[in-house]
Parts: sequence; structure tokens; C-alpha cells
Amino acid sequence: MNSGSAFTPAFSSSLLPANALSGQRVGISVSDSADLRRLGLLSSHFNLALRELARIVLVGGGTLAYGGHLVPGGYTEFLIGELHRYAQAGLFNAGHRGPALLVCLAWQEHRHRSLEELNATNSQLGVYGEMRCLDLDGRVIVGWSANRLTEGEPYPSDKAVLAQGLSALRTYMTGQTSARLLLGGKRQGYTGPMPGVLQEALLALRAAQPLYLASGLGGVTLDITGAIDGRCAGLCPRHGSDPPLDQSAMAGLDELRALISSDGWRRLNNGLDEAENLQLSMTHRPAEIAALVALGLGRWAQSRAAQQGHGR
Repeated sequence: MNSGSAFTPAFSSSLLPANALSGQRVGISVSDSADLRRLGLLSSHFNLALRELARIVLVGGGTLAYGGHLVPGGYTEFLIGELHRYAQAGLFNAGHRGPALLVCLAWQEHRHRSLEELNATNSQLGVYGEMRCLDLDGRVIVGWSANRLTEGEPYPSDKAVLAQGLSALRTYMTGQTSARLLLGGKRQGYTGPMPGVLQEALLALRAAQPLYLASGLGGVTLDITGAIDGRCAGLCPRHGSDPPLDQSAMAGLDELRALISSDGWRRLNNGLDEAENLQLSMTHRPAEIAALVALGLGRWAQSRAAQQGHGR
């Protein structure tokens, strides 16, 4: 389903010139969407959209950051696989500064993993990626492999500790990134203080980072765009039998509305106008999602470069 806009760009290098994102790290917030089936989509659509978003950042000379979970077949594994695809295709160039993919692990995520699992992920990242393990306050643990149980520790059950670890991770990553892409997002079953994708959106808005909302694949990202523009909520109306959003999620959306205030889409600071942001929020076509994000990132990077040049 689309908004009806005539804007249907195809990806091209003119939207995001080579090295336009040189020195910029873009955070990816991605989590499963429970709306795929209702939207007539498959998990393959979701993975293809994520693949396209990763590609346009790397082709533009930027780098990626993801706060990961080390589950077999998860998004950390998926992004590492994409990293190897780009390396084999020779897509990395002089525009990349630092690791092409930064994977950060919250305290509870790395403490309960075996040393073998952590070393395997670190090895898979190779020379193009980096893994950072954080403590409960969001500080990088230097020499994370030392003084730990080989088989890992039991996963903590204290909800306050889990929320602290995840909030610290997301705050740290906001300080390590220049822009943020959102895709999907759980409404239920999360362990942080609110749905993770929603918390990462709030942190990006507070930091005045460009924020891109690919909500055509549903999830909490769709709840976010629905809070900005009521037209988005009609993309996938909620049924009376759907589990209601809990108090934490509702409070997070209320905070987002307050941050957006009367600015609407302009508050996203992402190089896209209202019609383009609406199109990005409504389309489920991976190529169109990537083209719109590339267009916005290109405009943002150009404006940033002009401001920096003017300041010299």
C-alpha cells in the first residue's frame, strides 16, 4: 500500500553520491514486526529492506551501528553476512572511516554468552567490523574477554537491571552515531523500559539526529509515524482483538508527540519534505524505501558539509 504520491524514485548514485556519508555512522534500529502477515508481506520483504538500507549507507561511504543480540539467525548475524557480501564485491572504499559495522552489546547480552560465542562473532566481523561490550552504565569494557566465566552467566531476571542495561546501550549508541534508521519493532515481549525501537527514536530526536521511519512494514515504527501523522495509522488499522499497547509504550508515544509538537515531519531533520516522509512511512517496497532514505541522507550530508565549510 502506498500514499498515492507520484514520487516513486529508483535507486541511483545521484541520490547519494559516493563518499557523501564519509565519516558518518548511521544507527539501524530493527526488530521483528508482528504486522507483516496483515500487510500481506513475508519476512523476506523485511530482510530485503534491511539489506537495501545497509547497502545505501555503505555505498555512500558511511558506516553502520547496531545494538545486537547474538541469537542464531538474528539481525546481528544477518548484518555481518551483508558485511562480507560488500567486502567480497569490493564496495568498501577510501570514504569509510573506522569499522564498517559497529556491533554493541548490552551488559546482559554479552555476560550470559559463552566466551566461544563472543569470540566467534568477533572473528566473523573481521577487519571490517568491531564488537564493543558495555557495562551496566554504558561504558565500553576494555579487555572484555578477561575475568569472565567461559560458559557465561545466567541471564538476569531483574527487570530493572535489564532496563538499565538496554537504556545504557541505546544512550551510548546515540552518542556514536550521526543519524538513525528505524524498521519494524516489537510492541510486546520487550525487556527494556519501553519498546526498543521507540526508545531509540526518542534518543535520536533529543539529539537532533536525522531520523528515517520506514514504517510500511509495520511494528512500533508504524505507531511512531501514526503519532506524527494520522494518515499513517490507516496503513494497518489495529483490531479490537489486538493486544493493547502497555503503559510504557503509550507513555513513550506521548513523549514523542511532545517532542514533535507542531513541527510535524520537519522535526525529523532528515532532508525529506512532508510528502517524501509520508511516502517513506507508507511504502513497503524495499527499493523505494532505500531510494527515499538515500535522497534524505544525501541532502542532509550536503547541508552539513555546506555548514561546516561556511564555519571555516
